[in-house]
Amino acid sequence: MNWWRMPETRNLDAVICDGAVRSGKTTAISVGFVIWACTCFHQQNFALCGKTRASLRRNLLLPLYQFLSAFGFQVTDRPSAGYADIEFHGHRNRFYCFGGKDEASASLIQGITLAGVLLDEVALMPRSFVDQALARCSVPGSRIWFSCNPDRPSHWFYREWICKADEKHALYLHFTMDDNLTLRPAIRRRYERFYQGVFYDRYVRGIWVAAQGLVYPMFRPESHTGSPPETPERYVISCDYGTVNPASFGLWGYSRGCWYRLCESYYDSAVTGVPRTDEEHYEALVQLAGDRQIEQVIVDPSAASFIACIRRHGKFPVVAAKNDVLSGIRRTADALRNGEIRIGTCCTDALREFSLYVWDEKSQKDAPRKEYDHAMDDIRYFVATVLDQPADGAFFVASLRRESAGITRSNRR
Repeated sequence: MNWWRMPETRNLDAVICDGAVRSGKTTAISVGFVIWACTCFHQQNFALCGKTRASLRRNLLLPLYQFLSAFGFQVTDRPSAGYADIEFHGHRNRFYCFGGKDEASASLIQGITLAGVLLDEVALMPRSFVDQALARCSVPGSRIWFSCNPDRPSHWFYREWICKADEKHALYLHFTMDDNLTLRPAIRRRYERFYQGVFYDRYVRGIWVAAQGLVYPMFRPESHTGSPPETPERYVISCDYGTVNPASFGLWGYSRGCWYRLCESYYDSAVTGVPRTDEEHYEALVQLAGDRQIEQVIVDPSAASFIACIRRHGKFPVVAAKNDVLSGIRRTADALRNGEIRIGTCCTDALREFSLYVWDEKSQKDAPRKEYDHAMDDIRYFVATVLDQPADGAFFVASLRRESAGITRSNRR
């Protein structure tokens, strides 16, 4: 928090904080940023940047406001206008909020003159947005504050900033879970259980490593296969649609807290030499379902014609799957490790793909290789769409009971 006034670091231009999840880096860097800004400047503009404005507000701003109130700062929060005015000991500055989710986001920050910028989760932002934010910092004494979780070693931020911290005149601070003194040992052990492989190295060990080898190295047939102990209570079908590529459908049954992949339908037109139509795929779906009451059919969201075909028949409720690949892979790994899903021994194509599904080491971003991925995709669709649904269709809304001391809000409704 105080690197900017320490004799050995106060002449540096930037600070870079990376490391494990739940290590306290976001708290340290956000509180330090505002203390620095309101100590060294008056009537200046600053920028707080996240992947999106919504995630920035949830993960950084609301916790930050609570800390600032305890320290005696006065915060006037104007979320609809996209900024907050913060005052401390007679110094008042404006903090604008920006989301850097894609290349187009760079235009949002153009034109403004800044005395400093904080880029939270900078590894998730496009370089064009980051470069534009840095170019805005032209006020004498301005500084750059970065924080992120590790990614792949080929990532531009790792190569251009972390590896060149001295050249960039930047202070590099690496965080581990031990740096968060509020994190209890039991919670730390829980996080260590949550992740495996590349995600364990990045999120728990806090190191920059490439995604390589098997996507699901934890999968073991002796541990992750099996049949339900009794007749399932619920049934769902997940579908990865393909015409030239294989199509993979999986029938899932829920029994005693676990979802079982009971059986599957896998059709590869490259093997048969005959591509299927949507109607023929639908016939395979009906055959897989049998006389079971199917709760929903989850389909690859890009398969618009097949979704329309299922709806036209009116027999099954159909939903487009959640299709964030990396978060879906992480969630599927969690489901395997936690015993939330099991694969039936009759699902030979799914079992075959688990042993062949690998990361694409030539890709410029974390991505699995586009082969032996059809049953893997339909399993990922199932996990991301069904296992993350609140039970019984419930949803939850969080609201503040009262405003924190020292914080006022405009546009009350």
